[in-house]
Amino acid sequence: MKVSAGILLFKEKDGVRFYFLVHPGGPFWKHKDTGAWSIPKGELDVGEDPLQRARCEFEEETGQSIAGEFCILSPIRQKGGKEVQAWAVKGDVNMDKLQSNSFTLEWPPRSGKLMQVPEVDRWEWFTVEQAIKKINPAQVPFIREVEDMHQLQ
Repeated sequence: MKVSAGILLFKEKDGVRFYFLVHPGGPFWKHKDTGAWSIPKGELDVGEDPLQRARCEFEEETGQSIAGEFCILSPIRQKGGKEVQAWAVKGDVNMDKLQSNSFTLEWPPRSGKLMQVPEVDRWEWFTVEQAIKKINPAQVPFIREVEDMHQLQ
């Protein structure tokens, strides 16, 4: 089974909590929006430290490192069967300096044509209501868990 690790970054401004999500790059995702966004995440190698992988993926997909008090969230399973482990952390990013790494993709599939595409093509802060609509439905529990934690405080 494949396992990914990621970071759910959030911030608070004027009593409102915002969540930082990324939109996958490439032609398949180009016109998809609702339910297509994600936390920055990536696949774990065998024996790799999940939080370290999550932090590396965040940096690869944003061009910025992330630090803070990481709070582990309950793992979820996406539609395709992949497990996602995530950590919530309060923080911020410089939106003017976001950049993503890229990868080689065969497009159209089985065409033999290769193209470079960014792993992430958009980054945005969303309110809880917006984030729940935008994020991959399987990842909604991450947002709900952070919201529940803050209700208890």
